[in-house]
Amino acid sequence: MNPKFSVLVIEDEKSILDFIVKSLTAHGYKVTPAATGKEALSLITSLCPDVILLDLGLPDMDGCKIIEEVRTWSSNPIIVVSARTQEEDKVHALDLGADDYLTKPFGVPELLARIRTSLRHSNKLNNDSDLYKKPYQAKDLTIDFLKRKITLRGQEIHLTPIEYRIVAYLAQNSGKVMTYSTIMNNVWGPYAESDNKILRVNMANIRRKLEINPAEPEYIFTEVGVGYRMLDDEPV
Repeated sequence: MNPKFSVLVIEDEKSILDFIVKSLTAHGYKVTPAATGKEALSLITSLCPDVILLDLGLPDMDGCKIIEEVRTWSSNPIIVVSARTQEEDKVHALDLGADDYLTKPFGVPELLARIRTSLRHSNKLNNDSDLYKKPYQAKDLTIDFLKRKITLRGQEIHLTPIEYRIVAYLAQNSGKVMTYSTIMNNVWGPYAESDNKILRVNMANIRRKLEINPAEPEYIFTEVGVGYRMLDDEPV
């Protein structure tokens, strides 16, 4: 059982709100509901919840406005839970600072997994050590960030400097969808070309080195039209 992490659920459709509140409460979370953007912003300020679940289609404002506002002063995880399925909506929310995007309808196990991932990432960001001194470990893949060393099934994998920066960045944000533009800006800088062809070429090379079958990846997954998500690292 988790140590009573707090979750703010921002959802105006009562049946969905009740379902999420009931499900999370049953799994030991302390849940607070909000049905409007104005109410949500007030609660975020006063409660500073560990995780925010956000529907974009609120009656008084677009949920993206909440992401923009919260990101001016807080890095707490925001998981968008929305019926909007357009790639542009996902990319926009993630680029504004959302940590994840879950499309309705969804199952409770998937929701819980996304929350756990966000909490683990948040705790790592808030610790007193440099970001990710702990190596990334998932299945047979290990990344030692201090030594800049990648090991797969006991064998060291040699990546180019650019390939390493891509993989390290995804690993440091494992479990989260990272948009193409976010990766491009981090790896090539803010003046990188908007065309993501160079990223896709590098990713194809990375997959040939890391994946047994690049067409069915185990470690780095494509979110079509949005970006990439790296397999969440295993909790210690």
